[in-house]
Amino acid sequence: MPEERLQKLLAHAGIASRRKAEQLIREGRVAVNGTVITELGSKADAERDHIKVDGKHIHAPEKPVYLLMNKPRNFVTTVSDPEGRPTVMDLLRGVKARVYPVGRLDYHSEGLLLLTNDGEFAKRITAAGTHVAKIYVVKVNGPLSPTQEAKFREGVALSGKKTAPAGLKLIRRAENPWYEVRLIEGRQNQIRLMFKNFGRLVEKLRRVKVGFMELGSLEPGKFRHLTSAEVARFRKVLKMEDQ
Repeated sequence: MPEERLQKLLAHAGIASRRKAEQLIREGRVAVNGTVITELGSKADAERDHIKVDGKHIHAPEKPVYLLMNKPRNFVTTVSDPEGRPTVMDLLRGVKARVYPVGRLDYHSEGLLLLTNDGEFAKRITAAGTHVAKIYVVKVNGPLSPTQEAKFREGVALSGKKTAPAGLKLIRRAENPWYEVRLIEGRQNQIRLMFKNFGRLVEKLRRVKVGFMELGSLEPGKFRHLTSAEVARFRKVLKMEDQ
């Protein structure tokens, strides 16, 4: 493994965020091969060097893995389920890295799901403050009125807290219409609860896009690795420094 800046190495190892890792170094709490390091430009090799933080040895982080899955319906978006239902992890045959889902799609929903072992990446993707849009197509058991559509876009009070402004576009007019919904946050069951607020029930829900990443023709239950170009583009969008 090539040498990396210490703060980046500590962040990838899950010790602390990049900024917090820099603070640890400045405070003299990081040692490499027995020598206390206080210079932020210092580099190390996690596989070759003996690195300690507050006297505790840290191990080399796993190589970052980024996956795109088309989650099928009736799968739980968790690593395990106390009720014994199938989880998306059951679909990851051949993946040795300990990845986990980025955000959630509820049991009855389907579509684009990212999985990774990069904690910083996952945190930034799901944070509303980064404004990474998530696009969904939703079938509802009846249309919203123009007034309801306007209120939906403004945000809806759920559990006493108003949702962020949302995008809403009617894409198929019918007795049970289809809408495109754009969110920058992801509360549990948010879209279903937003429609329920207006007396409408969601019949089908599929996420088709996260940021620039589209689901494409990937079949339900299948996954693929993100390309290096896709990872680099995400890191740029998320303002993740490669120091």
